[in-house]
Amino acid sequence: MEQLVVRLGAYAHESVHWIVWSSQQNEIIASGILDNAAELQSLSERAGRRPITALVPTSDVLLKWVELPPKAGRKALSAIPYMLEDEISGDINQQFFALGPQKANLQAVAIVNKSKVKLWLDMIKQAGLVCDQLVPDVLAIPQAQDGWAVLELGQQLLVRQDEWAGLQGEKEWLMPALGLHARQYKNTHEQALSVDNYSASQFDQVNEINSRSMPLELPMKVLAGGVAATKFNLLQGEFKIKTSKGAGLKQWRIAAVLATIALFTSVVDKVIEQQHIQTQLAELKSQIDSEYRRAFPNAGAYRDVRATMQSKMKVLEQGGGGASMLVMLNQLSAAFADSNIKPQSLRFDATRGELRMQVVANNFESLEQFKRLAQAQGFVVEQGAINNKDNQVIGSLAVRS
Repeated sequence: MEQLVVRLGAYAHESVHWIVWSSQQNEIIASGILDNAAELQSLSERAGRRPITALVPTSDVLLKWVELPPKAGRKALSAIPYMLEDEISGDINQQFFALGPQKANLQAVAIVNKSKVKLWLDMIKQAGLVCDQLVPDVLAIPQAQDGWAVLELGQQLLVRQDEWAGLQGEKEWLMPALGLHARQYKNTHEQALSVDNYSASQFDQVNEINSRSMPLELPMKVLAGGVAATKFNLLQGEFKIKTSKGAGLKQWRIAAVLATIALFTSVVDKVIEQQHIQTQLAELKSQIDSEYRRAFPNAGAYRDVRATMQSKMKVLEQGGGGASMLVMLNQLSAAFADSNIKPQSLRFDATRGELRMQVVANNFESLEQFKRLAQAQGFVVEQGAINNKDNQVIGSLAVRS
């Protein structure tokens, strides 16, 4: 399944990290960083019909475990805000309480100011997007089996302490705080704190931390993978996504009428179009036959022109030593020029007849144009990871002859 994951800031003017990721292929389709929430509208085409998950700063969310009375029912759950009243600053009526997992008589609760949830949802709504899931960012970090997990996102550190606890903040002040937590941990447990390190930061200078370097992936890819593993959603209660059955039924009726009209119109158009296409197809077949005879004047009769041409090309390739990097580049020169993309690195596999490239383009449309032009010349083009950087698009391509 493909999904769009965005990591919002605490305020609208803060940068927004985003990624379109395929969980089935474990592959980044596209990713980038927006200057602020106002630029979220640029992701509307990328979102398409993909589900959207928004990660929010854990510094604005209080994650707590609440001990409930034995065999507690719904009344006990509704009393949780008053059980935590002494631990929360500000008006309790202005706070939103979302329920997480439950273990025996322990109930996980996420507390966040209602105005903050409204702000995040407004960021999404003003961009013309619909958010399916709202998750505190540290809960998207893979949980360490024994210890903590740390991920670096821009100038911030995200720390997951356990199933329902974490820290998030600026790197310059959170790094010293980690050292303090590690010393307290060692004093309590008489051993160093184990940390799964998904960041480029090193903890070698902190004796109380046993750092385990994890695969250095794009931070948003790590978070997107973690989103797929978490079922928690802040969008509960008054913020739960509402659907109207009546409105939905009415929309389906209108859609059915429009579909019937469209089907009738389409049938008429298709009949006319088919007649026109048949005429064009006859002309095209005549042109193909003429060109084939011109290219291979001594060739005999044939059934399938595509198979015949491929056979002829294989003979020519074998006679000329097969595909080569220079031949492929020469054949692709027009595609490079017309799409205005520039290769940064090239690698050629002679056995596969495959050319792998890291390229720079002005936009995504340029990459698609190159792909179309190359395919029109008979090449097979596979597109890899694509990223935005400094108003340019950087992507990887594999081209086979």
